[in-house]
Amino acid sequence: MKHESPNAIMPDAAQILRARAKALARPPEHAPAAATLLEVLEFRVAQERYALETRYVREVYPLKDLTPLPCTPPFVLGIVNVRGRILPVLDLKKFFDLTEQGLTDLHRIILIEGNGLELGLLADATVGVRSIPADSLQPSLPTLTGIRGDYLKGVTAERLVVLDVARILADPKIIVHEEVDNL
Repeated sequence: MKHESPNAIMPDAAQILRARAKALARPPEHAPAAATLLEVLEFRVAQERYALETRYVREVYPLKDLTPLPCTPPFVLGIVNVRGRILPVLDLKKFFDLTEQGLTDLHRIILIEGNGLELGLLADATVGVRSIPADSLQPSLPTLTGIRGDYLKGVTAERLVVLDVARILADPKIIVHEEVDNL
C-alpha cells in the first residue's frame, strides 16, 4: 500500500481551507457599530426622568456641605468642595423652571466635565447607568418647551429625556461673571 499525502488525495482541500480562513477573517458586514449605543446615567428631577451621556459624567456625589453664593442667578445653588476642588452646583429645577420640593440628604450632585468646565448638577435621585440605541431618540415632546427643549438631545419611547451636556456646558448663561461694588 502506497501512502500519499492528504493534499494528493484531495488537491482542492488546501484551497477550500484557505478560502474559508479568508472568509472568516473578514469583518462582518452588518456588525453593530459601538457608536450606535449611548451609555447614559439616568436620574430624576421633579418626578421627571432625565439622562446624561456618561462620557461627561465624572462622578456622582452626595449633597453635603453646600455653600450658597450671593450675587448669582437663582439656578446656581451654591458651591461644594469635592476633595479640594471647589465646584459650582446648578439646580436643574430652577434652570428648567420645574416645581421645587426642597433639599434633602437624598439628593445627589452629578459632577460633569466638558468644554473646559467642571460643575455639578443637582438630581433628586440617580437611577443608574444603561445603554440606549442612539437611533431610538426622538425629537422633543410637545410638553418640553422653552429652555428644556433647548438642551434636549432626544427622548426615548419610555419618555426618558436625554440632555445635551455639550450644549449646556457651552451656554454662556451658566458662566457667572459679576462683580459686587463695595459700598
